[in-house]
Amino acid sequence: MSALGEGGDVLNAPQRPAEARSDVALMQGGLTAFAARVEAARAATTSLDLQYYNWRDDLTGRLLAREVLHAADRGVQVRVLLDDMYAIGRERLLGALDAHPRIELRLFNATRWRRFGLLGLLLEMLFGGWHLNRRMHNKAWIADGRVVICGGRNIGDEYFDAAGEINFRDLDLVIAGAAAGEARDIFERYWRHRLSRPIAAISPAANRRGGFRALSMRLDAARRAPEAQRFFNGLGADPGVARVLAGELSRLASVAPRDIRVMADPPDKVTGLAPEADCLAPAILRMLRSATSEALLISPYFVPGGEGADLLEKLARNGVRVSVVTNSLAATDVVAVHGGYARYRERLIEAGVALHELKPSGEEGVSVFGSRGASLHTKALVIDGERAFVGSFNLDPRSATLNTEMGTFIRHPGMARDLREEHARLAEPGRSWRVTLEGPGCLLWTAEERGETVTSRTEPGASLRRRLLAWLVGWLPIESQL
Repeated sequence: MSALGEGGDVLNAPQRPAEARSDVALMQGGLTAFAARVEAARAATTSLDLQYYNWRDDLTGRLLAREVLHAADRGVQVRVLLDDMYAIGRERLLGALDAHPRIELRLFNATRWRRFGLLGLLLEMLFGGWHLNRRMHNKAWIADGRVVICGGRNIGDEYFDAAGEINFRDLDLVIAGAAAGEARDIFERYWRHRLSRPIAAISPAANRRGGFRALSMRLDAARRAPEAQRFFNGLGADPGVARVLAGELSRLASVAPRDIRVMADPPDKVTGLAPEADCLAPAILRMLRSATSEALLISPYFVPGGEGADLLEKLARNGVRVSVVTNSLAATDVVAVHGGYARYRERLIEAGVALHELKPSGEEGVSVFGSRGASLHTKALVIDGERAFVGSFNLDPRSATLNTEMGTFIRHPGMARDLREEHARLAEPGRSWRVTLEGPGCLLWTAEERGETVTSRTEPGASLRRRLLAWLVGWLPIESQL
């Protein structure tokens, strides 16, 4: 398998030599995204650097851990950096992986009171450890420092169309060539940061003997399990996977060095000490401000805040087509965030911003295990049909000010076209509700079901409990935490 300069554009910043081009492709399907990670691991000859917010201990999490273990057996040096939030309670399992002589595992921003589990995390925060509310949300799978898979996907069944209930609709970028080196440099900065600590130094449970052999047997058993056979049958039938295995990702784009940049927040953002100018949020705001004809936004957790709402309203009133796709209340996996978003709907619609809310069911929920639901997880922007952003950054206060985030800015009409098509596909009335104003304070949801237009004057498909919780959160002074 195979920031900002003139005009407020990160892509004009001086960087790599003119001949250092990069090949880039979008990966929309979960099965394709899984296959690409497997192929990158198998093709690696010197190093695998893996940085994730969450790596689940489920079918796809175990299968990818098995690939990592086999790469290390071949002599590849593996480094795994995980945020500590989802590592709590899994220290023995992670320590077993770390016991391999060519695998090193570190946790970022770890709690010291982990013997008490998640309760310990909350207690430590209560007694002054407020930095623990700030998490490393970056996602990157880097092979040999020359290929990176980055975007919004964590490692887990719901990200690879392998969950039995809800699957996330997400996007990755595969970058091969010079720009992948920027992802490797970002990984190095986090790996060497004082908040990245070896798991063996954090937890006594990670140092128990005999765990590695049991882990290896467990991962092999995962590959032989009946559900694994069903999953691999689904992989074999997917045309996108076939292209990955043949080394032929669709619409591979060759991008000049000045037209692509991989960027991340400084790791010190979790301490509250990172200069704002070095962070991702200002770069994204400048990108939005530069729109002259069209700004398309895809964000699962959309809480624009006062500044963001003002900017989107100004763009719309100046004739820029502004369109947002986000989760409906019925589809979201974080009801509290929807409550924060809801307070901005009416003013954005009045200004001319188009709002589309993804339904929780339909074609978006199809998976190899027959899932009937879907939740949006893609984080992307398209500006003026030319510039795009794909990453881990949600358009909400938590991504802007609390968590560290990562993403890729790219200027390429073909890539922008692909993302524009993805936005249009998600916004189709068969997949999303269009939210409009029927009158002052009266929202109307419109969509298509079985070829007929349907409307609703309450949050469609959402239970009374969800509606009440979202309403309550909308009144609480907690927007900065959403």
